[in-house]
Amino acid sequence: MSLDPAVRARIETLLQGNRAVLFMKGSPTTPQCGFSAKAVSALEAVGVDYATVNVLEDGEIREGIKAYGDWPTIPQLYVDGELVGGSDIIEQMVGSGELHGLFGVAPPDRTPPSISITPAAREMIAKAVGDAGGDYVLQVDIDASFRTRLQLAPRSASAILARADGIDVQFDLAGARRADGMTIDFADDIRGRGLVIENPNAPRPVQEISPAEANDRLAAGTLTLVDVRPPEERATASVARPFEVLDGDAITRLQQLPKDTPLAFLCHRGGRSQQAAEHFRNQGFTQVYNVVGGIDAWSDSVDGSVPKY
Repeated sequence: MSLDPAVRARIETLLQGNRAVLFMKGSPTTPQCGFSAKAVSALEAVGVDYATVNVLEDGEIREGIKAYGDWPTIPQLYVDGELVGGSDIIEQMVGSGELHGLFGVAPPDRTPPSISITPAAREMIAKAVGDAGGDYVLQVDIDASFRTRLQLAPRSASAILARADGIDVQFDLAGARRADGMTIDFADDIRGRGLVIENPNAPRPVQEISPAEANDRLAAGTLTLVDVRPPEERATASVARPFEVLDGDAITRLQQLPKDTPLAFLCHRGGRSQQAAEHFRNQGFTQVYNVVGGIDAWSDSVDGSVPKY
């Protein structure tokens, strides 16, 4: 496949402007394929800065990068202008410490996480491994948002292996760090029938907070309020308390706050603020709230002078 000179120039500009570039589907916070998610997780385990290019938003780059490096799939990682490879190679190099060496950072800590498996879960896992035959183990993948996937997979020499009650469980490097203290249980109740993960490291779920409680905490200085509505809606109705917004570079400033900063999100009636709250929770914030009922409920229960619209 020939590569248009203009597309080649665009790719080389990207590579020259950034030491490490990951061409992927989606973004690091919302990868649009499992392989891109694996690549992001592996790079985050190394702890280095890297640029990303969402090929789903640029068809020329999506096809051009395949021709540029003679590599047919996405994602692709480039370091110092050279192709490193796709997600499998990235994971292998992270697990071996080779990618750490490439970036000049300390080799990875391969200490297995401490995990627990309940007797009921052990029985189910042992049966599944036995039925699979061959050298299969339970593989647990935990992404940066602590979404967890369990599957049977061949034993991997590059994985980090933990053993609990005679069951071998393997993790990639990033997942192992996120799994310490995790419990694998078996549920057969209202939640359904299957394995259940309890991970003390995962951010707490988004919590509901009433307008009255949010107002009290704002007065006490123990809460940061974020109004996610656009400027025209805020001009129609706003709370009489200091608040942050998501306009312009404000979202970047908020994301740089300490991860234990209590954040409460507000919109018209609670829907958009819930989505924003989930986004910040996925960024690692541990005290995230959604103001129930939004500005309408604030008008009803806190300040009747706030217009309803």
